[in-house]
Amino acid sequence: MVIDLNADLGEGFGIWRLGDDLALLDIVSSANVACGFHAGDPVTIRRTCAAAVDRGVAIGAQVSYRDLAGFGRREMDVDPEELCAEVLYQLAAVDGIARAMGGRVSYLKPHGALYNRVVRDPVQAAAVVDAVLDYDVSLPILTLPGSAVHAAAAEAGVPTVTEAFADRAYTPSGTLVSRREPGAVIDDPALVAERAVRMAVEGVVTAVDGSQVRVDARSMCVHGDTPGAVRLARAVRDGLLEAGVAIQSFA
Repeated sequence: MVIDLNADLGEGFGIWRLGDDLALLDIVSSANVACGFHAGDPVTIRRTCAAAVDRGVAIGAQVSYRDLAGFGRREMDVDPEELCAEVLYQLAAVDGIARAMGGRVSYLKPHGALYNRVVRDPVQAAAVVDAVLDYDVSLPILTLPGSAVHAAAAEAGVPTVTEAFADRAYTPSGTLVSRREPGAVIDDPALVAERAVRMAVEGVVTAVDGSQVRVDARSMCVHGDTPGAVRLARAVRDGLLEAGVAIQSFA
């Protein structure tokens, strides 16, 4: 069994720092680098990409709605052409910096409200896929199983990779519980590791109502801004390795 371990990184902005990127880069196999629209700035992007290249960690562009004030977690209605252009802008910027550091962007992952929107909205999903088509049709999109972006990508010939979330609660339908709801984020290292191992080995997660939800994932996410993110990521990595699951980037 092989799984990728990814985390959201580079989410500082100016003098404001969020999370311990360097510590997480020693644990994960893929880094979802903020592109400047929900977090991140040129210096932060450059430092994060350089550190990822030094450690052999795959770099992904974590694209978002243009929402610095809301950290990309506010629902927005954006014209499809505008959304396509904004995703393309973010992807090209981070890939350019990554290449200057000796690496490259090897996948794309939407962030926050955009991530959840393209799970259910085929129009917004198609706009994200169109941006990938404009830039590099071989670039995979990382997303939840069964999302609208999978269908849009399949029609366009763009690859997709499914992921699961070790530190987020699930609804019975297999989507993520809204962060506005209590218990949406799980911060107990033992519980997070147990859930990650079960998703990787058995392909199942317990939803908030106690039901068992099938999860087909090639990648496992631990959020860089979750309280105790480094401890959580390390617990997940150790738990997976102890269960005989190899950790390797899909990209």
